[in-house]
Amino acid sequence: MLLHTVILGDGEPIVFLHTGLQTGMTDFEKQWEYFQSRYKVVLPDLRGHGKSTSRNLSNYYEDGAIDLKETLDHLGVESAHIVGCSIGSLVGLFLAKRFPEKVKTLTLSGMMPDKPADWTEIHKNMVEQQNTLLENEQIRAYFDQLHGEGWEEFLGLASQEDSYPFEETSDLSGLKMPTLFIVGEENVNETKGAITYGGLNKHIHISVIPFAGHLVHSQQPEVYNQVLNGFLEKYSVVGVD
Repeated sequence: MLLHTVILGDGEPIVFLHTGLQTGMTDFEKQWEYFQSRYKVVLPDLRGHGKSTSRNLSNYYEDGAIDLKETLDHLGVESAHIVGCSIGSLVGLFLAKRFPEKVKTLTLSGMMPDKPADWTEIHKNMVEQQNTLLENEQIRAYFDQLHGEGWEEFLGLASQEDSYPFEETSDLSGLKMPTLFIVGEENVNETKGAITYGGLNKHIHISVIPFAGHLVHSQQPEVYNQVLNGFLEKYSVVGVD
């Protein structure tokens, strides 16, 4: 499916892939505001989010990568800098593995490299937090307005213990494009990627940012922007001052 997409600025395309229950315009705000002066910023709503309405979420990351590839083709984008966090990282990773010609560089954050030993307990706590979310009428009304009907189905997908694609995140050895893994130091299960990925592939660069966790781009936006900009400058025609 073609994803609803907002485009800002002009130049080399950079695609920001949002986190769960956000949209292209409600996430990575500090990043697209920063980069749009010299890049063509591409902000898609991923499948089942925002105006990219779909109730078919069963094969989410695989279909999400195909959606993104088809959308970039439709927009005439041959290849782009792909930047994602959490589910956006996972969709970006699937895109890079299956359609590497579409990915000039890849930036990932909010992603676990392997299945934690206490994954069952971690997942249980996540589901309980989601259930609390559903009990709040104001939050439900906000997501209804943001995504329309059906957004709860995405939570249903996340509630499945085996829904996280560890078989994909555990192996980045085949990536040939320049890749940046940014991690907030406070998330122990994600910081393991700094070691796992750092010695895995010469194309992978690592940045550990203090005083941040899963949502490092929103918790430390200025530091994140500087790190990302320095990475992109090495592989772009332009950078941001």
